[in-house]
Amino acid sequence: MRGPDDKADWMFSYVSAEKRVPKDHPLRAIRTMVDVVLRDLSPLFETLYAKRGRPSVAPEKLLRALLLQVLYSVRSERMLMEQLDYNLLFRWFVGLSMDDEIWDATVFSKNRDRLLEGEIASAFFERVICHARAQGLLSNEHFTVDGTLIEAWAGQKSFKRKGQKPGPTDDPGNPTVDFKGEERSNDTHQSTTDPDARQYRKARGQESKLCYLGHITMDNRNGLAVNTRVTHATGRAEREAALTMIEELPGERRITVGGDKAYDTHDFVRDLRLRNVTPHVAQNNRNRRSAIDERTTRHVGYLISQRKRKRVEEIFGWLKTVGMLRKTRHRGLPRVGWMFTFGVAAYNLVRMKNLMAATT
Repeated sequence: MRGPDDKADWMFSYVSAEKRVPKDHPLRAIRTMVDVVLRDLSPLFETLYAKRGRPSVAPEKLLRALLLQVLYSVRSERMLMEQLDYNLLFRWFVGLSMDDEIWDATVFSKNRDRLLEGEIASAFFERVICHARAQGLLSNEHFTVDGTLIEAWAGQKSFKRKGQKPGPTDDPGNPTVDFKGEERSNDTHQSTTDPDARQYRKARGQESKLCYLGHITMDNRNGLAVNTRVTHATGRAEREAALTMIEELPGERRITVGGDKAYDTHDFVRDLRLRNVTPHVAQNNRNRRSAIDERTTRHVGYLISQRKRKRVEEIFGWLKTVGMLRKTRHRGLPRVGWMFTFGVAAYNLVRMKNLMAATT
């Protein structure tokens, strides 16, 4: 029998959002881990807010909403607020009831700036790593370092000579700029849209772009990122950031660090060995002599590190596709670094959820 097509507008619902979300939904496991992390960060949140005044949006809800933005590739805060208004799954994850009023997008952005000033992303990332370590998902002995380009939210037309005063243009919104034949470098030019961005090209023959460099240290056991860094895009930034992140690793035991051919320099290999680190970087024998010799390559551990290090590309691929970090939507090194670290923490949560599901 055919059912009726009644368009009844019911005023009340007696089914909660908790009951509407399936028991086996992937967000349930992530929500459980996030609640533990946010509970640990509660004392830090207390230091960011005044004791008196009008209550603000709870920082826990802000961070859960930001996680949804990363996990579901929501491209703007306004669209995120729209989703929160009618998406029951999003309301449940953030911790909103069916009747709670949704925040204005500008209020959301202003409160997010407070979390940026308090370096909450780094604290959130560290607590996620502590949770992974407590679950026995980290080895603390074998690591991989790598970097990737993050395209800045700035165009080539904004890359102008330093100190140059703007002149008359045919179109103030999109002026015609002819820079062919002009020698432009980071020493003499700077972006007026994002001064922290640097002109950089990944390889010879490729186009130069205004961008940043994002760096990751990955634990080889399960492919979890254990440290992050965002720097200006320079030729030495990858190796300099790698040394800084390695020094921040806990413990004093000898470790191994893998990497691609960009890390095969005599200075970098020497600096690793001075830090009680065995370099497992790929050999670069093209028109030069590699800094890695048979003292390292003859061991089976070197081959294992070379195989494991490729998993760091999975992190970068997830960040650039799902996490929307192929081209950042933020300007300035602090903001880009904040979102990069928070995006890596979101990846770790997804990875940990998959690892724990595979063992049960």
